[in-house]
Amino acid sequence: MSELKQNYYGSLCTEMYEILHEKAPQDELHFYLSYAEKGKKILEPLCGSGRFLVPFMERGFDICGMDLSGEMLEKLKQKAPDARIVQADLLDYSSGEKYDYIFISSGSVSLFTDIALCKKILAKLKEMLAPAGKFVFAVDTIADRCENDSDYKTAISVKTEQGFDLLLRSKNYYDEETQTQFSPAIYELYNGTKLLQSEPMDFQTHLYKFGEMEHYLKEIGFTTVKTYSSFEKERAVDDQCDMFLFECSLG
Repeated sequence: MSELKQNYYGSLCTEMYEILHEKAPQDELHFYLSYAEKGKKILEPLCGSGRFLVPFMERGFDICGMDLSGEMLEKLKQKAPDARIVQADLLDYSSGEKYDYIFISSGSVSLFTDIALCKKILAKLKEMLAPAGKFVFAVDTIADRCENDSDYKTAISVKTEQGFDLLLRSKNYYDEETQTQFSPAIYELYNGTKLLQSEPMDFQTHLYKFGEMEHYLKEIGFTTVKTYSSFEKERAVDDQCDMFLFECSLG
């Protein structure tokens, strides 16, 4: 199973995601908007249901999105029928276009727990970048690890538009050697006590140490890498923050 398939957002997962994360957090949105310029070509891989892409469109930016999840892209199309989107695996995607700005939000790069695969994806995105372009993304850090659980617990419960109960039951296990957070989950849709639908998900993320990703980015060929610990662009000095934000360029 590929890592993109492994962390694939199915129908119940997508529905819960939309209920909880319909709009982008304003501080995160403004961080990614700060790199955008009118008339420049922008790409958002792993765009999901468009909580960042749609605000970029509304502000008149030339943006294209890409995601593997058809369920997520269907939600995006409902919000923005004119959105330019591609359903594809990042590694299989081929385009002659070069982009002035590429960004991946919300720590999604951490989903690539196979570091060799992650490097291939980062190298692919570097090749899609215009000479003076910027690549900006976030990853989760080892400070964001969860406590280990022995059993599944109900982590989230929400009401759907139809009045059904949508539950997320999950557990966590952290592997120190590979720095992988394993979070197997089961989404369940109930009408009262009747189970209508169940959807398993094998969610995994790689949690980064300070200096780890910087080494990979330099190895791939990015010449300038800035590491931030917050959306206010405070420079990271260790891995005691919950995320790293990277600003990468070729010159």
